[in-house]
Amino acid sequence: MRIFNFSAGPAVLPEPVLRKAAAEMLDWHGSGMSVMEMSHRGKEFIGIADKAQADLRALLAIPNNYKVLFLQGGAIAENAIIPMNLLKAKSVADYVNTGEWSKKSIKEARKYCAVNVAASAEDKHFTYVPPQESWKLSKGAAYIHVCTNETIGGVEYQWTPDTGDVPLIADMSSHILSRAIDISHFGVIYGGAQKNVGPAGLTLVIVRDDLLDQALPITPSAFHWKEQAEADSMVNTPATYAIYIAGLVFEWLEDQGGKEDRSRMNVPFRLRDESLDEAFLKGAKERGMVQLKGHRAVGGMRASIYNAMPVEGVRTLVEYMGEFEKRHG
Repeated sequence: MRIFNFSAGPAVLPEPVLRKAAAEMLDWHGSGMSVMEMSHRGKEFIGIADKAQADLRALLAIPNNYKVLFLQGGAIAENAIIPMNLLKAKSVADYVNTGEWSKKSIKEARKYCAVNVAASAEDKHFTYVPPQESWKLSKGAAYIHVCTNETIGGVEYQWTPDTGDVPLIADMSSHILSRAIDISHFGVIYGGAQKNVGPAGLTLVIVRDDLLDQALPITPSAFHWKEQAEADSMVNTPATYAIYIAGLVFEWLEDQGGKEDRSRMNVPFRLRDESLDEAFLKGAKERGMVQLKGHRAVGGMRASIYNAMPVEGVRTLVEYMGEFEKRHG
């Protein structure tokens, strides 16, 4: 029996996707080989990658003037790749700090430019998104960066910032494909795949065409968005199997029809008596629920309920929490 896996990432995948991948493991569509064995330049894999990109474009209604890149390194690598690709002749970038992942982005960007922290939620322990009217933006910034869903604090933007002519860059690793978004409001959207899209190893980057030629001269070819766009994300060998699984997830999402009933992504919570944490986790595991321990930086509990988490898993958790409360007060 499969358990209810509340891991924050790598996270649960849809069971139909896993079953299809298992059925195709040794022989993909009569090719006589696994997707893991295919040349990334062969017609079989190019067909897989092209369909995955087309399905992602359809799911997110990505406009024609945006490129979709299938890269590697995760959001952590993109934190450095973003300033390398967007600074050009500028030396300052604005960042909004809403939690641990924003802080990582800021740390990496400071290696390449002066970072202006335009707003921070640290004063209230990262429990809110600073309203845009409180942001103190710098003049001549190359871009404005936000993390639109902070998995550790469980804070999500419920609105889209209006940044005018300054490109808005968003780390959407943990809630991309959970709801409809207007891509045209963003210059770049990026994220690691291992939460809502597929296995670890794949990074999605959606970048507006006019931002493709803003890179610093030091930018390596594998990280250069323009070069990768011109090479169909194949300047280097892409994460072929991760792209294949992501493609199956995109097909599965299309089959679900619509986004209105999908749950929010990360629900951190604490027990009133933290000495009961281990007992809570032990009881959850006995009921088929795992990975509920909070991030090591903040402790407590965290239920990550990405797209592939069945509603029954959430119901089981809620029922267990009620039982635990009655037993322990």
